[in-house]
Amino acid sequence: MADNTAVYEALFILDSNKFARERDGLAREVESLVEAVDGEVLVSRLWEERRLAFPIKGQRKGAYWLMYLRLPTLRLTELTRSCEINDSILRQMFVKLPPSLVDAIVAHAKGETVAEEPAGEPVGAGAEG
Repeated sequence: MADNTAVYEALFILDSNKFARERDGLAREVESLVEAVDGEVLVSRLWEERRLAFPIKGQRKGAYWLMYLRLPTLRLTELTRSCEINDSILRQMFVKLPPSLVDAIVAHAKGETVAEEPAGEPVGAGAEG
C-alpha cells in the first residue's frame, strides 16, 4: 500500500544563538530532518527573528524558520519526534495545506506570482428565456 503524501506548512522556532553562529548549517540541519523521513523541501527560508512571548528552554529570542514540504503522511509523527529531540529546535508546528491552495501558497512563499485562470462566461449569460 503506497503512502499518501501531503504538502505541509512547517514553522520552526530555532535557537537564535545557534542560528546567529551557523545560519546556513542550522537551516541545512532542519532540511535534512525532513529529507531523512522521505520528505521533499519545497521552500525553506527565514521568516523573522524576534523576542519570544515567554522563555522556551531558557531562550528569550528565537529565529522563526518557515518551510513548505511534501511528506508521506505516515512519516509526520517521525519528523515531529526528530524535531523534539533536536537541541536547536525550540518548537515546531505542522499544518496540512488544502490541495487546492498548494500551488498558490508555495509560489507566494517563493516570491513568484501565479497566473489566474481566465474567468469563464458568467452563469446565465447569453441564455434567453
